[in-house]
Amino acid sequence: MMTDDALIRLDGVGKVFLAEEVETHALSNINLSIESGEYVSIAGPSGCGKTTLLSILGLLDGPTTGRYLLDGTPAENLDASQRARVRNRAIGFIFQAFNLIGDLTVYENVELPLTYRGMGAAERKERVQESLERVGLAHRTRHYPNQLSGGQQQRVAVARAIVGKPLILLADEPTGNLDSRNGSAVMRLLEELHDDGATICMVTHDPRYSHLADRTVHLFDGQIVSEDEAQRQVLETVGP
Repeated sequence: MMTDDALIRLDGVGKVFLAEEVETHALSNINLSIESGEYVSIAGPSGCGKTTLLSILGLLDGPTTGRYLLDGTPAENLDASQRARVRNRAIGFIFQAFNLIGDLTVYENVELPLTYRGMGAAERKERVQESLERVGLAHRTRHYPNQLSGGQQQRVAVARAIVGKPLILLADEPTGNLDSRNGSAVMRLLEELHDDGATICMVTHDPRYSHLADRTVHLFDGQIVSEDEAQRQVLETVGP
Protein backbone atom coordinates (compact mmCIF):
# COMPACT_ATOMS: atom_id res chain seq x y z
CA MET A 1 0.00 0.00 0.00
CA MET A 2 1.57 3.29 -1.13
CA THR A 3 0.29 6.80 -0.43
CA ASP A 4 1.81 10.23 -0.99
CA ASP A 5 1.22 11.52 2.55
CA ALA A 6 2.41 8.46 4.50
CA LEU A 7 4.43 8.89 7.70
CA ILE A 8 6.98 6.44 6.29
CA ARG A 9 7.55 5.77 2.61
CA LEU A 10 10.14 3.56 0.94
CA ASP A 11 10.51 3.69 -2.84
CA GLY A 12 12.66 1.03 -4.51
CA VAL A 13 14.86 0.56 -1.43
CA GLY A 14 17.66 -1.98 -1.64
CA LYS A 15 20.48 -2.94 0.70
CA VAL A 16 23.70 -4.65 -0.33
CA PHE A 17 26.37 -5.76 2.15
CA LEU A 18 29.92 -6.25 0.89
CA ALA A 19 32.25 -8.57 2.79
CA GLU A 20 35.52 -9.89 1.38
CA GLU A 21 34.42 -8.85 -2.12
CA VAL A 22 31.20 -10.90 -1.82
CA GLU A 23 27.94 -9.01 -2.26
CA THR A 24 24.92 -10.00 -0.19
CA HIS A 25 21.63 -8.51 -1.35
CA ALA A 26 19.70 -8.21 1.91
CA LEU A 27 16.82 -6.14 0.48
CA SER A 28 15.68 -5.56 -3.09
CA ASN A 29 13.16 -3.06 -4.49
CA ILE A 30 11.22 -2.49 -1.26
CA ASN A 31 8.15 -0.30 -1.77
CA LEU A 32 6.30 0.34 1.48
CA SER A 33 4.30 3.03 3.20
CA ILE A 34 3.08 3.27 6.79
CA GLU A 35 0.36 5.70 7.75
CA SER A 36 0.27 7.69 10.97
CA GLY A 37 -1.57 5.64 13.59
CA GLU A 38 -1.13 2.35 11.73
CA TYR A 39 0.09 -0.91 13.31
CA VAL A 40 2.20 -2.90 10.83
CA SER A 41 3.81 -6.29 11.35
CA ILE A 42 6.78 -7.50 9.29
CA ALA A 43 6.91 -11.28 8.99
CA GLY A 44 9.07 -13.84 7.22
CA PRO A 45 11.63 -16.60 7.80
CA SER A 46 15.01 -16.02 9.42
CA GLY A 47 17.44 -14.26 7.11
CA CYS A 48 14.76 -12.76 4.87
CA GLY A 49 15.72 -9.14 5.63
CA LYS A 50 13.29 -8.20 8.41
CA THR A 51 15.87 -6.76 10.80
CA THR A 52 17.73 -5.03 7.95
CA LEU A 53 14.47 -3.36 6.92
CA LEU A 54 13.77 -2.28 10.50
CA SER A 55 17.32 -0.88 10.79
CA ILE A 56 16.76 1.27 7.72
CA LEU A 57 13.37 2.43 8.98
CA GLY A 58 15.00 3.33 12.30
CA LEU A 59 17.95 5.14 10.67
CA LEU A 60 20.40 2.73 12.24
CA ASP A 61 21.57 2.05 8.70
CA GLY A 62 20.99 3.58 5.28
CA PRO A 63 19.80 2.00 2.03
CA THR A 64 22.20 1.25 -0.81
CA THR A 65 19.57 2.25 -3.38
CA GLY A 66 16.14 3.84 -3.34
CA ARG A 67 14.42 6.62 -1.43
CA TYR A 68 13.23 6.86 2.18
CA LEU A 69 10.84 9.62 3.25
CA LEU A 70 10.20 10.04 6.98
CA ASP A 71 7.27 12.37 7.62
CA GLY A 72 7.83 13.82 4.16
CA THR A 73 11.56 14.47 4.65
CA PRO A 74 14.21 12.56 2.64
CA ALA A 75 16.25 10.41 5.01
CA GLU A 76 18.29 8.10 2.78
CA ASN A 77 21.34 10.40 2.49
CA LEU A 78 21.65 11.64 6.08
CA ASP A 79 25.07 11.28 7.64
CA ALA A 80 25.59 9.48 10.96
CA SER A 81 25.16 12.55 13.17
CA GLN A 82 22.04 13.64 11.32
CA ARG A 83 20.54 10.17 11.61
CA ALA A 84 21.26 10.14 15.35
CA ARG A 85 19.51 13.48 15.79
CA VAL A 86 16.40 12.36 13.91
CA ARG A 87 16.33 9.00 15.72
CA ASN A 88 16.35 10.73 19.09
CA ARG A 89 13.34 12.88 18.25
CA ALA A 90 11.26 10.82 15.85
CA ILE A 91 11.80 7.12 16.55
CA GLY A 92 11.28 4.90 19.60
CA PHE A 93 13.00 1.51 19.67
CA ILE A 94 11.99 -1.67 21.48
CA PHE A 95 14.60 -4.43 21.15
CA GLN A 96 14.46 -8.15 21.83
CA ALA A 97 17.41 -7.89 24.24
CA PHE A 98 15.91 -4.86 26.11
CA ASN A 99 19.22 -2.92 25.75
CA LEU A 100 18.92 -1.30 29.16
CA ILE A 101 22.08 0.11 30.79
CA GLY A 102 22.87 -2.04 33.81
CA ASP A 103 24.45 0.62 36.03
CA LEU A 104 21.59 3.10 35.53
CA THR A 105 18.34 2.95 37.48
CA VAL A 106 14.97 2.45 35.81
CA TYR A 107 14.38 6.21 36.03
CA GLU A 108 17.79 7.02 34.53
CA ASN A 109 17.35 4.51 31.68
CA VAL A 110 14.05 6.08 30.68
CA GLU A 111 15.38 9.61 31.13
CA LEU A 112 18.49 9.08 28.97
CA PRO A 113 16.98 9.92 25.52
CA LEU A 114 15.63 13.18 26.93
CA THR A 115 19.03 14.06 28.39
CA TYR A 116 20.61 13.65 24.94
CA ARG A 117 17.90 15.95 23.62
CA GLY A 118 18.93 18.67 26.08
CA MET A 119 15.51 18.84 27.73
CA GLY A 120 15.21 20.68 31.06
CA ALA A 121 15.13 18.72 34.32
CA ALA A 122 11.53 19.56 35.24
CA GLU A 123 10.14 18.46 31.87
CA ARG A 124 12.31 15.33 31.91
CA LYS A 125 10.94 14.36 35.31
CA GLU A 126 7.34 14.85 34.17
CA ARG A 127 7.88 12.84 30.98
CA VAL A 128 9.66 9.96 32.76
CA GLN A 129 7.01 9.71 35.46
CA GLU A 130 4.24 9.72 32.85
CA SER A 131 5.93 6.99 30.80
CA LEU A 132 6.63 4.73 33.77
CA GLU A 133 3.06 5.12 34.97
CA ARG A 134 1.93 4.16 31.46
CA VAL A 135 3.75 0.82 31.69
CA GLY A 136 2.85 0.21 35.35
CA LEU A 137 6.35 0.64 36.80
CA ALA A 138 6.27 4.04 38.49
CA HIS A 139 7.01 2.25 41.79
CA ARG A 140 10.29 0.84 40.43
CA THR A 141 12.14 4.05 39.57
CA ARG A 142 15.12 3.38 41.87
CA HIS A 143 15.59 -0.26 40.91
CA TYR A 144 18.29 -1.45 38.53
CA PRO A 145 17.62 -3.71 35.53
CA ASN A 146 19.09 -6.79 37.25
CA GLN A 147 16.51 -6.36 40.02
CA LEU A 148 13.63 -6.74 37.54
CA SER A 149 12.07 -9.68 35.73
CA GLY A 150 12.44 -9.97 31.97
CA GLY A 151 8.89 -8.74 31.47
CA GLN A 152 9.51 -5.73 33.69
CA GLN A 153 12.73 -4.91 31.85
CA GLN A 154 10.90 -4.94 28.54
CA ARG A 155 8.22 -2.64 29.96
CA VAL A 156 11.00 -0.25 31.04
CA ALA A 157 12.29 -0.45 27.46
CA VAL A 158 8.80 0.45 26.22
CA ALA A 159 8.71 3.42 28.61
CA ARG A 160 12.08 4.57 27.28
CA ALA A 161 10.80 4.21 23.70
CA ILE A 162 7.70 6.35 24.29
CA VAL A 163 9.15 8.98 26.65
CA GLY A 164 10.20 11.24 23.77
CA LYS A 165 6.75 11.00 22.12
CA PRO A 166 8.20 9.70 18.83
CA LEU A 167 6.48 9.63 15.46
CA ILE A 168 6.82 5.85 15.30
CA LEU A 169 7.66 2.89 17.54
CA LEU A 170 9.87 0.18 16.00
CA ALA A 171 9.78 -3.17 17.80
CA ASP A 172 12.26 -5.91 16.86
CA GLU A 173 11.02 -9.25 18.24
CA PRO A 174 9.84 -7.55 21.47
CA THR A 175 8.74 -10.87 23.02
CA GLY A 176 11.71 -12.95 21.83
CA ASN A 177 13.36 -13.17 25.27
CA LEU A 178 10.13 -13.51 27.27
CA ASP A 179 7.95 -16.41 28.38
CA SER A 180 4.37 -16.55 27.11
CA ARG A 181 2.84 -14.70 30.08
CA ASN A 182 5.29 -11.79 29.97
CA GLY A 183 5.23 -11.76 26.18
CA SER A 184 1.45 -11.44 26.16
CA ALA A 185 1.63 -8.64 28.74
CA VAL A 186 4.07 -6.65 26.57
CA MET A 187 1.92 -7.21 23.47
CA ARG A 188 -1.19 -6.00 25.32
CA LEU A 189 0.76 -2.87 26.24
CA LEU A 190 1.63 -2.29 22.57
CA GLU A 191 -2.04 -2.79 21.67
CA GLU A 192 -3.03 -0.16 24.23
CA LEU A 193 -0.45 2.28 22.88
CA HIS A 194 -1.75 1.72 19.35
CA ASP A 195 -5.35 2.19 20.48
CA ASP A 196 -4.22 5.53 21.95
CA GLY A 197 -2.86 6.59 18.56
CA ALA A 198 0.73 5.27 18.42
CA THR A 199 2.20 4.23 15.07
CA ILE A 200 3.92 0.85 15.42
CA CYS A 201 6.04 -1.26 13.09
CA MET A 202 6.97 -4.64 14.58
CA VAL A 203 9.10 -7.56 13.47
CA THR A 204 7.95 -10.88 14.91
CA HIS A 205 8.26 -14.59 14.17
CA ASP A 206 5.14 -15.37 16.23
CA PRO A 207 1.91 -15.52 14.16
CA ARG A 208 -0.16 -14.95 17.31
CA TYR A 209 1.33 -11.50 17.59
CA SER A 210 1.55 -10.58 13.90
CA HIS A 211 -2.24 -11.00 13.74
CA LEU A 212 -2.63 -8.18 16.25
CA ALA A 213 -1.51 -5.67 13.63
CA ASP A 214 -3.69 -3.85 11.12
CA ARG A 215 -1.52 -5.16 8.30
CA THR A 216 1.19 -7.77 7.88
CA VAL A 217 3.99 -7.35 5.33
CA HIS A 218 5.57 -10.67 4.31
CA LEU A 219 9.25 -10.72 3.30
CA PHE A 220 11.09 -13.50 1.52
CA ASP A 221 14.67 -13.32 0.25
CA GLY A 222 14.77 -9.57 0.78
CA GLN A 223 11.59 -8.78 -1.14
CA ILE A 224 8.01 -8.05 -0.17
CA VAL A 225 6.01 -11.01 -1.48
CA SER A 226 2.58 -10.15 -0.05
CA GLU A 227 0.64 -7.89 2.31
CA ASP A 228 -2.37 -8.89 4.39
CA GLU A 229 -4.99 -6.48 5.64
CA ALA A 230 -5.91 -8.19 8.90
CA GLN A 231 -8.93 -8.17 11.13
CA ARG A 232 -7.19 -7.33 14.38
CA GLN A 233 -7.51 -10.05 16.98
CA VAL A 234 -7.86 -9.55 20.71
CA LEU A 235 -4.96 -11.02 22.64
CA GLU A 236 -6.25 -13.35 25.33
CA THR A 237 -4.61 -13.49 28.73
CA VAL A 238 -2.26 -16.44 29.07
CA GLY A 239 -2.85 -18.42 32.22
CA PRO A 240 -0.16 -19.48 34.70
